[in-house]
Amino acid sequence: MKLKKPSKGREDVGKYLKKKLSRRDFIKGSAVGLAGLHAVNLGSLMSFENAGKTQVVVYKTDDRKEGVRQVLKTLNFPSPKEKQVFIKPNFNTADAAPGSTHNDTLSQLVSELHQSGAANLTLGERSFPVTKEVMEEKGIFQMASELDFTVINFEELEEKDWIAFNPPGTHWSNGFSIPRPAVEAEYFVSTCCLKTHGSGGVFTLSLKLAVGLTPKTLMRGLHRSPDMRRMIAEINQGYTPQLIVLDGVEAFVDGGPSRGTRKQANVFVAGTDRVAVDAVGIAILKDLGSNDAIMGTKIFQQEQIQRAAEVKLGISRPDQIELISPDKASREYTKTLRTILSEG
Repeated sequence: MKLKKPSKGREDVGKYLKKKLSRRDFIKGSAVGLAGLHAVNLGSLMSFENAGKTQVVVYKTDDRKEGVRQVLKTLNFPSPKEKQVFIKPNFNTADAAPGSTHNDTLSQLVSELHQSGAANLTLGERSFPVTKEVMEEKGIFQMASELDFTVINFEELEEKDWIAFNPPGTHWSNGFSIPRPAVEAEYFVSTCCLKTHGSGGVFTLSLKLAVGLTPKTLMRGLHRSPDMRRMIAEINQGYTPQLIVLDGVEAFVDGGPSRGTRKQANVFVAGTDRVAVDAVGIAILKDLGSNDAIMGTKIFQQEQIQRAAEVKLGISRPDQIELISPDKASREYTKTLRTILSEG
């Protein structure tokens, strides 16, 4: 399917940037949308085979723009140069950060990707309320116009623009679907918040961003399932981010995802491994002092983390994380996080 390039700075649903060949063409030839056709089983194709340690950058700051600059400067991650870049934020609602991605974090991330030579930037999201209204309230369409990126509202995609997945052993009774622009992205960037989830998810960091890639029609089944945390992890089998940036300037240590008990963490985290980034995020929540679901369970025994490791989305042990920092204060802080991580 050949789709037209969207006009920049505007919501242009169902039309997105042209992609290069290879993985995209395999998916196009073997996967279908939501029209009751057969779902593609790409669990093994999308899986991550861990090799050695993965870097996670930790930087202490209350300046979001500086936080983005420093973690990207410090982290060794794949270059987005000349790539078609897709950005997945946390716009579950328009509530103030960490209820949603802070606009300073997003705008600086967009600027850094442009400066790194990205060919195009596209942001896509599906919110809990009406997505268009959330984006309007946050000023995303105006930002897109000013900073030169395209916006896709997943709620307005046609059926043909969704790809169905049914990985082996999934806890989704009929599989799940992800928007084609996200699946076929040449370069995928996740930017998440630091918070607990009071509606069954326990925490909402980078793995849980995947829920915003699924249709609202699947949400009732997800939230009613005793396997909710495992199902969250399994959505991640449909895509692979090249870069993850976590804004932890403020955190919800209880409640969430839209509102909760706030604490200042004053930290940014970045990595290329979703499991590692989430493990570090949970360690930060533990250090801050969080609710029983966080404090009473070892990090690698959390169901989201366990299931993500089982399906090889990333690391499976804390000793596979290499914490790095650009300054002395941050390096001192990582000593605390290493101790918490070492406890499992």
